Amino acid sequence: MEWNLRRMDSELRQINSDLLQPSKSIKKPSSGTITLNVGGFLYAAHRTTLSRHQGSVLEELASGKKTVQHTDSMGNPFIDRDGPVFRHILNFLRTGDLQLPDDFREVGLLRREAEFYRLSGLVEAILEWEELRAVQREPAFLEVTDERSQGFKVYCSDPSFIDKVKGRLVQISKSRLDGFPEEFEVSSNVIQFRHFIKSEPGSRLVLKQDSTFVCTLECLKLETVMLALKAGFSIITSLDSSKGSVVAAEALHFVK
Repeated sequence: MEWNLRRMDSELRQINSDLLQPSKSIKKPSSGTITLNVGGFLYAAHRTTLSRHQGSVLEELASGKKTVQHTDSMGNPFIDRDGPVFRHILNFLRTGDLQLPDDFREVGLLRREAEFYRLSGLVEAILEWEELRAVQREPAFLEVTDERSQGFKVYCSDPSFIDKVKGRLVQISKSRLDGFPEEFEVSSNVIQFRHFIKSEPGSRLVLKQDSTFVCTLECLKLETVMLALKAGFSIITSLDSSKGSVVAAEALHFVK
Protein backbone atom coordinates (compact mmCIF):
# COMPACT_ATOMS: atom_id res chain seq x y z
CA MET A 1 0.00 0.00 0.00
CA GLU A 2 2.81 2.43 0.97
CA TRP A 3 4.65 1.61 -2.25
CA ASN A 4 1.53 2.39 -4.33
CA LEU A 5 1.15 5.77 -2.63
CA ARG A 6 4.79 6.67 -3.33
CA ARG A 7 4.34 5.64 -6.95
CA MET A 8 1.20 7.76 -7.39
CA ASP A 9 2.98 10.75 -5.84
CA SER A 10 5.86 10.31 -8.25
CA GLU A 11 3.57 10.12 -11.28
CA LEU A 12 1.68 13.24 -10.22
CA ARG A 13 4.92 15.21 -9.96
CA GLN A 14 5.75 14.28 -13.56
CA ILE A 15 2.47 15.69 -14.94
CA ASN A 16 2.94 18.78 -17.11
CA SER A 17 2.20 21.75 -14.90
CA ASP A 18 0.38 23.47 -17.79
CA LEU A 19 -2.35 20.85 -17.58
CA LEU A 20 -3.11 21.87 -14.02
CA GLN A 21 -3.77 25.49 -15.02
CA PRO A 22 -7.31 26.72 -15.81
CA SER A 23 -8.22 26.20 -19.46
CA LYS A 24 -7.69 29.33 -21.54
CA SER A 25 -10.53 28.27 -23.86
CA ILE A 26 -13.17 28.80 -21.19
CA LYS A 27 -14.76 32.17 -21.85
CA LYS A 28 -16.22 34.47 -19.27
CA PRO A 29 -19.98 34.96 -19.37
CA SER A 30 -20.98 37.45 -22.07
CA SER A 31 -22.03 40.89 -20.89
CA GLY A 32 -24.83 40.64 -23.47
CA THR A 33 -26.70 38.19 -21.27
CA ILE A 34 -28.12 38.57 -17.81
CA THR A 35 -29.36 36.07 -15.24
CA LEU A 36 -32.31 37.09 -13.10
CA ASN A 37 -33.49 35.48 -9.90
CA VAL A 38 -37.26 35.89 -9.89
CA GLY A 39 -38.78 34.57 -6.69
CA GLY A 40 -36.10 31.89 -6.43
CA PHE A 41 -36.24 30.84 -10.10
CA LEU A 42 -33.27 31.63 -12.34
CA TYR A 43 -33.85 32.96 -15.86
CA ALA A 44 -31.15 33.81 -18.40
CA ALA A 45 -31.86 36.15 -21.31
CA HIS A 46 -30.21 38.61 -23.66
CA ARG A 47 -30.28 42.18 -22.48
CA THR A 48 -31.85 43.15 -25.81
CA THR A 49 -34.75 40.79 -25.09
CA LEU A 50 -35.43 42.39 -21.72
CA SER A 51 -35.15 45.84 -23.33
CA ARG A 52 -37.83 45.25 -25.98
CA HIS A 53 -40.39 47.48 -24.24
CA GLN A 54 -39.08 50.92 -23.41
CA GLY A 55 -39.97 52.19 -19.96
CA SER A 56 -40.61 48.76 -18.49
CA VAL A 57 -39.01 47.62 -15.26
CA LEU A 58 -37.02 44.97 -17.12
CA GLU A 59 -35.76 47.44 -19.73
CA GLU A 60 -34.53 49.80 -17.01
CA LEU A 61 -32.83 46.91 -15.22
CA ALA A 62 -31.15 45.48 -18.34
CA SER A 63 -29.96 48.86 -19.64
CA GLY A 64 -28.61 50.00 -16.28
CA LYS A 65 -31.05 52.89 -15.99
CA LYS A 66 -32.19 51.46 -12.68
CA THR A 67 -29.67 50.30 -10.10
CA VAL A 68 -29.95 46.76 -8.80
CA GLN A 69 -31.34 46.98 -5.28
CA HIS A 70 -31.20 43.32 -4.32
CA THR A 71 -29.00 40.40 -5.38
CA ASP A 72 -28.91 36.73 -4.47
CA SER A 73 -25.93 34.83 -3.04
CA MET A 74 -24.47 34.44 -6.55
CA GLY A 75 -24.70 38.15 -7.32
CA ASN A 76 -27.69 37.85 -9.68
CA PRO A 77 -30.31 40.61 -9.60
CA PHE A 78 -33.17 39.44 -7.40
CA ILE A 79 -36.81 40.35 -8.11
CA ASP A 80 -39.25 39.43 -5.36
CA ARG A 81 -42.12 38.43 -7.66
CA ASP A 82 -43.77 35.19 -8.79
CA GLY A 83 -41.11 32.93 -10.34
CA PRO A 84 -43.03 30.28 -12.31
CA VAL A 85 -45.31 32.72 -14.13
CA PHE A 86 -42.32 34.84 -15.22
CA ARG A 87 -41.57 32.34 -17.99
CA HIS A 88 -44.70 33.49 -19.85
CA ILE A 89 -43.53 37.10 -19.54
CA LEU A 90 -40.09 36.19 -20.89
CA ASN A 91 -41.58 34.21 -23.78
CA PHE A 92 -43.74 37.21 -24.70
CA LEU A 93 -40.66 39.41 -24.79
CA ARG A 94 -38.87 36.87 -27.00
CA THR A 95 -41.63 36.23 -29.54
CA GLY A 96 -44.03 39.15 -29.24
CA ASP A 97 -46.93 36.70 -28.89
CA LEU A 98 -48.79 35.47 -25.83
CA GLN A 99 -48.88 31.68 -25.89
CA LEU A 100 -50.57 30.07 -22.90
CA PRO A 101 -51.62 26.44 -22.32
CA ASP A 102 -55.31 25.68 -22.87
CA ASP A 103 -55.68 24.78 -19.19
CA PHE A 104 -53.88 27.91 -17.89
CA ARG A 105 -55.61 29.06 -14.68
CA GLU A 106 -53.40 31.88 -13.44
CA VAL A 107 -54.29 34.59 -15.94
CA GLY A 108 -55.21 37.01 -13.15
CA LEU A 109 -51.79 36.57 -11.58
CA LEU A 110 -50.08 36.95 -14.96
CA ARG A 111 -51.96 40.19 -15.63
CA ARG A 112 -50.91 41.64 -12.27
CA GLU A 113 -47.30 40.66 -12.92
CA ALA A 114 -47.42 42.31 -16.36
CA GLU A 115 -48.75 45.47 -14.74
CA PHE A 116 -45.93 45.39 -12.17
CA TYR A 117 -43.29 45.14 -14.92
CA ARG A 118 -45.11 47.95 -16.83
CA LEU A 119 -45.60 45.82 -19.95
CA SER A 120 -48.69 47.45 -21.47
CA GLY A 121 -48.51 45.33 -24.63
CA LEU A 122 -48.63 42.15 -22.59
CA VAL A 123 -51.55 43.46 -20.52
CA GLU A 124 -53.53 44.07 -23.73
CA ALA A 125 -52.66 40.61 -25.05
CA ILE A 126 -53.85 39.04 -21.78
CA LEU A 127 -57.17 40.91 -21.94
CA GLU A 128 -57.71 39.72 -25.53
CA TRP A 129 -56.90 36.16 -24.47
CA GLU A 130 -59.44 36.38 -21.64
CA GLU A 131 -62.14 37.69 -23.98
CA LEU A 132 -61.51 34.89 -26.47
CA ARG A 133 -61.65 32.25 -23.75
CA ALA A 134 -64.93 33.70 -22.46
CA VAL A 135 -66.47 33.42 -25.93
CA GLN A 136 -65.21 29.86 -26.32
CA ARG A 137 -66.78 28.84 -23.00
CA GLU A 138 -70.22 30.11 -24.05
CA PRO A 139 -72.48 27.63 -25.91
CA ALA A 140 -72.37 28.25 -29.65
CA PHE A 141 -75.55 28.01 -31.74
CA LEU A 142 -75.59 27.18 -35.44
CA GLU A 143 -78.58 27.39 -37.79
CA VAL A 144 -78.52 26.22 -41.40
CA THR A 145 -81.67 27.07 -43.38
CA ASP A 146 -82.66 26.51 -46.98
CA GLU A 147 -85.44 28.99 -47.82
CA ARG A 148 -86.51 28.98 -51.43
CA SER A 149 -87.29 32.70 -51.47
CA GLN A 150 -84.29 33.85 -49.41
CA GLY A 151 -81.71 31.28 -50.48
CA PHE A 152 -79.37 29.24 -48.31
CA LYS A 153 -78.40 30.91 -45.02
CA VAL A 154 -75.85 30.00 -42.36
CA TYR A 155 -76.01 31.71 -38.99
CA CYS A 156 -73.60 30.99 -36.12
CA SER A 157 -73.11 32.81 -32.81
CA ASP A 158 -69.40 32.00 -33.12
CA PRO A 159 -67.91 34.13 -35.95
CA SER A 160 -64.89 31.82 -36.21
CA PHE A 161 -67.13 29.06 -37.63
CA ILE A 162 -68.45 31.44 -40.28
CA ASP A 163 -64.83 32.10 -41.25
CA LYS A 164 -64.31 28.35 -41.65
CA VAL A 165 -67.29 28.08 -44.00
CA LYS A 166 -65.98 31.02 -46.03
CA GLY A 167 -62.57 29.43 -46.34
CA ARG A 168 -64.04 26.07 -47.31
CA LEU A 169 -66.21 27.61 -50.03
CA VAL A 170 -63.13 29.14 -51.63
CA GLN A 171 -61.44 25.73 -51.56
CA ILE A 172 -64.30 23.80 -53.20
CA SER A 173 -65.25 26.50 -55.69
CA LYS A 174 -65.22 25.31 -59.28
CA SER A 175 -64.05 28.76 -60.37
CA ARG A 176 -60.98 29.03 -58.11
CA LEU A 177 -62.08 32.11 -56.25
CA ASP A 178 -59.38 34.41 -54.89
CA GLY A 179 -61.45 35.10 -51.80
CA PHE A 180 -64.94 34.83 -50.35
CA PRO A 181 -67.41 36.87 -52.48
CA GLU A 182 -68.63 39.96 -50.64
CA GLU A 183 -72.15 39.54 -52.05
CA PHE A 184 -72.65 36.52 -49.79
CA GLU A 185 -71.64 38.33 -46.60
CA VAL A 186 -74.36 39.70 -44.32
CA SER A 187 -72.45 40.10 -41.04
CA SER A 188 -69.70 38.39 -39.05
CA ASN A 189 -72.32 35.87 -37.90
CA VAL A 190 -74.35 35.39 -41.10
CA ILE A 191 -73.65 34.42 -44.68
CA GLN A 192 -76.45 34.02 -47.24
CA PHE A 193 -76.35 32.52 -50.72
CA ARG A 194 -79.19 33.83 -52.88
CA HIS A 195 -78.26 33.26 -56.50
CA PHE A 196 -78.96 29.74 -57.74
CA ILE A 197 -79.59 28.37 -61.22
CA LYS A 198 -81.51 25.11 -61.61
CA SER A 199 -79.86 22.42 -63.71
CA GLU A 200 -79.98 18.66 -64.11
CA PRO A 201 -77.24 17.99 -61.48
CA GLY A 202 -79.14 20.25 -59.07
CA SER A 203 -79.22 23.90 -58.09
CA ARG A 204 -75.96 25.66 -58.88
CA LEU A 205 -74.69 28.58 -56.82
CA VAL A 206 -73.44 31.42 -59.03
CA LEU A 207 -72.11 34.93 -58.62
CA LYS A 208 -74.70 37.61 -59.36
CA GLN A 209 -72.40 39.79 -61.43
CA ASP A 210 -71.50 37.33 -64.19
CA SER A 211 -73.19 34.03 -63.20
CA THR A 212 -69.82 32.41 -62.47
CA PHE A 213 -70.42 28.86 -61.22
CA VAL A 214 -69.25 28.38 -57.63
CA CYS A 215 -70.62 25.01 -56.50
CA THR A 216 -73.86 23.06 -56.23
CA LEU A 217 -76.33 23.70 -53.43
CA GLU A 218 -76.06 20.09 -52.26
CA CYS A 219 -72.25 20.35 -52.02
CA LEU A 220 -72.53 23.62 -50.10
CA LYS A 221 -74.93 22.05 -47.59
CA LEU A 222 -72.84 18.94 -47.16
CA GLU A 223 -69.60 20.87 -46.61
CA THR A 224 -71.29 23.09 -44.01
CA VAL A 225 -72.68 20.12 -42.10
CA MET A 226 -69.34 18.30 -42.19
CA LEU A 227 -67.53 21.41 -40.92
CA ALA A 228 -70.06 21.70 -38.10
CA LEU A 229 -69.56 18.11 -36.99
CA LYS A 230 -65.76 18.41 -37.17
CA ALA A 231 -65.94 21.60 -35.09
CA GLY A 232 -67.75 19.73 -32.31
CA PHE A 233 -71.32 20.82 -33.01
CA SER A 234 -74.17 18.40 -32.29
CA ILE A 235 -77.39 18.46 -34.28
CA ILE A 236 -80.45 19.10 -32.10
CA THR A 237 -83.28 19.58 -34.64
CA SER A 238 -83.89 18.82 -38.29
CA LEU A 239 -86.95 20.13 -40.11
CA ASP A 240 -88.51 18.34 -43.08
CA SER A 241 -85.95 15.59 -43.52
CA SER A 242 -88.56 13.18 -44.91
CA LYS A 243 -86.27 12.34 -47.79
CA GLY A 244 -84.00 10.56 -45.36
CA SER A 245 -81.01 12.88 -45.88
CA VAL A 246 -79.82 15.56 -43.51
CA VAL A 247 -78.66 17.55 -46.52
CA ALA A 248 -82.22 17.59 -47.86
CA ALA A 249 -83.60 19.18 -44.68
CA GLU A 250 -84.97 22.71 -44.91
CA ALA A 251 -83.49 23.67 -41.55
CA LEU A 252 -80.82 22.26 -39.27
CA HIS A 253 -79.96 23.42 -35.77
CA PHE A 254 -76.71 22.65 -33.99
CA VAL A 255 -75.23 23.49 -30.60
CA LYS A 256 -71.73 23.21 -29.11
